[in-house]
Amino acid sequence: MLKIALLGAESTGKTQLAQTLADSLRERGHSVALVPEWLRTWCDQAERTPHADEQQGIALTQAAHIAQVPTNTEYLLADTTALMTAVYSDLLFNDDTLYPLAWELQRGFDMTLITGLDLPWVADGLQRDGQHMREPVDARLRTALARGGIPYQVVYGRGSARTVNALRAIDSIAGSADKSSADSVFSSQKPWTWNCEKCSDPVCEHRLFSDLLNR
Repeated sequence: MLKIALLGAESTGKTQLAQTLADSLRERGHSVALVPEWLRTWCDQAERTPHADEQQGIALTQAAHIAQVPTNTEYLLADTTALMTAVYSDLLFNDDTLYPLAWELQRGFDMTLITGLDLPWVADGLQRDGQHMREPVDARLRTALARGGIPYQVVYGRGSARTVNALRAIDSIAGSADKSSADSVFSSQKPWTWNCEKCSDPVCEHRLFSDLLNR
C-alpha cells in the first residue's frame, strides 16, 4: 500500500484534490481508499468548531479511520491527518502537546503533499477561520514538518493542472508502469521541501516551483 497524506491550510483544495486523485488512480485500474477529513464531519454534527480539549479526540479518530483501511489496498489517500490537528492546536490554543503523536503517525506515510496557496479563498461555514489564517497555518505546518524531519512536496496549479502535478509527485515514488502516463519531473530528484518559517508568499513559491519544473 502506498500511503499519501494531503495537508494544507484552509481553502487550498485538499478535499477536491484528494477526490480527483482518487478518480485518476482508479481510472488507471488501481484500488484506492480515500479517507475523508473527520473534522468536517465533527463540525457538522456538533454545529461548531472544537474546543482545545476536543482536539486530541479528533486527531485520534482521524488516525483510526486511516488505520482501518484494508492493507491490500494499493493507494491510501488521507484528506488531512493528525498533524493538521496538532498545527491548529498549536496555533489557536497555544498547545503543542499533540506534535509527538502526530509526527509518529505522519512518518507512517510514504508521501506528504501540501496544497499551495495559489487558489482563491472561499468561505465554507464552520470549516473556515478566515482568509487571514491561511498564511499562518501554512507556515506553522511547514515548520512542524521540518521539526519532525518529515519530507514533503508542494502542489500548485488550478483545475486539472493541480491533479497532474500531484500525480507526477506520486508517480515518482510509485515505481509502477503508470509513470509513462505522467512524465514525472520529480523522478530524478529528491523530494523538494520549502522550510522557510518566515515566508509563505505564494508568488515567491510559484517562482521556485516554476524553476523546478523548467530544469
